[in-house]
Amino acid sequence: MYSTPRRTALLTILAAAVGLAGGGTAWILLHLIAFITNAAVFGRLGFHPPSFADLHPSPRIVVVAVLGGLLISLLAKWSPIIRGHGIPEAMEAVLTKQSRIAPRTALAKPLSAAIAIGTSAPFGAEGPIIVTGGAIGSLLGQVVRVSPAERKILLACGAAAGMSATFGAPLAAVILAIELLLFEFSARALVPLIVASSIAGGVHNALFGSGPLFSVPVHDYGGLGGLPSFVLLGLACGLLAVVISQGLFVVERLYRRLPIGEFWHPMIGAVLFASVGLIAPRALGVGYDAIGDVLNSRLALGTIAVLGLIKLVSWWLALGSGTSGGTLAPILLISAAFGTLFGTAVNHLLPGVDISPGAFALVAMAATFGGSTRATFTAIVFVFELTRDYQVVIPVMLATVLADLVFSALSEHSIMTEKLSHRGLRIGRHYGVDPLTTYLVSQVMTSAVATISATLTAGEAREKFVKGGHGAYPILDGDGVMVGILTRGDLLDAGVDAGDSVLEHASRDVVSVGPRDNAMAALDVMLDEGVEHVPVIADGRLVGICTRTDLLKVRQEQRTSEAPQEPSRIAPGPPLRPRHRRGTRAPIR
Repeated sequence: MYSTPRRTALLTILAAAVGLAGGGTAWILLHLIAFITNAAVFGRLGFHPPSFADLHPSPRIVVVAVLGGLLISLLAKWSPIIRGHGIPEAMEAVLTKQSRIAPRTALAKPLSAAIAIGTSAPFGAEGPIIVTGGAIGSLLGQVVRVSPAERKILLACGAAAGMSATFGAPLAAVILAIELLLFEFSARALVPLIVASSIAGGVHNALFGSGPLFSVPVHDYGGLGGLPSFVLLGLACGLLAVVISQGLFVVERLYRRLPIGEFWHPMIGAVLFASVGLIAPRALGVGYDAIGDVLNSRLALGTIAVLGLIKLVSWWLALGSGTSGGTLAPILLISAAFGTLFGTAVNHLLPGVDISPGAFALVAMAATFGGSTRATFTAIVFVFELTRDYQVVIPVMLATVLADLVFSALSEHSIMTEKLSHRGLRIGRHYGVDPLTTYLVSQVMTSAVATISATLTAGEAREKFVKGGHGAYPILDGDGVMVGILTRGDLLDAGVDAGDSVLEHASRDVVSVGPRDNAMAALDVMLDEGVEHVPVIADGRLVGICTRTDLLKVRQEQRTSEAPQEPSRIAPGPPLRPRHRRGTRAPIR
């Protein structure tokens, strides 16, 4: 990861623009969804989000949903990336397309999401907004001259801006971008991300207000005495996350087996989810108000159970069809309903616990979201920012990591990565310091260097190659100063005469590294120069040579550090002192 303060400053300025654009886009999309919902589902005009609690079952719901599915299929012929919740497609753009997203995506994705959600599809707007923000960042990175790695940061800035502007959760937005899109934790990524997310969060406060998205009553989480209950909840939410994700994968496979084209799938899905939604119309649409009612225990237990179940089934049927919509809001409602039922059962079976069902609902939202998406840290911070309830932090942390452990043990892929696995992509979750940046060249180089004299002939050098078996030899003059390097390939030319001096065929302009450079600097020189051997020079003298085999020692050391050891065998490793100088030209006479 190479960056200079000037490049970081440029990215930060661009990120500020992306933050403003992402915030404005979120406002437009949310109002467009509200307008379409009012017009299509409720038969009235208005930009205020309606509550599906006022929606009465009627055939109109099915007809409107099918028309929405038809429009989305038509849009998908123009921009296929709009299908699904979009985050896997953004991840694929980062991994395989140098973070390039087609310009039409910035228009097609929010429009398709507005149509789907506005015609009663049981989705949240957050996924499409995240993808739209990412598309804006990617487009800016295609207009301005930046590297693919820097374009990735701008894409992530747009995604973070979209989430921050939607929920007023700027910190969670930054973490989400790191966990799902960047897989990088560095100053050059963190500074622009924070700037974009902060500005988008400011836009949210200006346009939507500064309060939490969900107002919850004060909960008593019971201190240490209540933690065992949340341990059980975390384990249960891990199982719920498996059910949610595996159920969706099964439905997607069933759609793929249909004997009709993909174009018709959103319309079939519309008939199915709308028909199921007639049982509990409040399960349709975004459902933020329904989440708030569940968290505040304003609904009867039977209503909550039906609402959560219908939301789950209708969401499976809708998203599995390949229509356009998000995953976060449905998971929050499903898990909040589950948490309420779980908390009620715990209080009934263990009377001494005495923790409100709403507290269990709140913790379940984070645990299930974190498990099913494998974005554990995001889920912890996200729920805290949504409620501004500091008391929730401890039980949320405990339950979320346990849910992640359960999900990881039982499910190979998350909702975000399952599609990518079908396309041959594997997403890692491990963050760590690259040991090549922490080991010094002096720790890995070969100190006993086999050299040849500048006075040798090409024929004598050829014999040395045959006997020694090395691929290259540094050439030293009479004073012991390196004046070139001779490789085996240098002597293979048909024009090489055995009586020629080795200096006639050696490389004289040699790139070297110093013993205090890090191992990554040596690797950079090898890649830039297309060589396999890099001399190590100190005070003008050859002190060693670094080869690709030497660099593999670092990886071997890393593997060794992961292997279990007996206590008596544990020994301190070499000092890790990162240095970041690049290769320099060796003094050649």
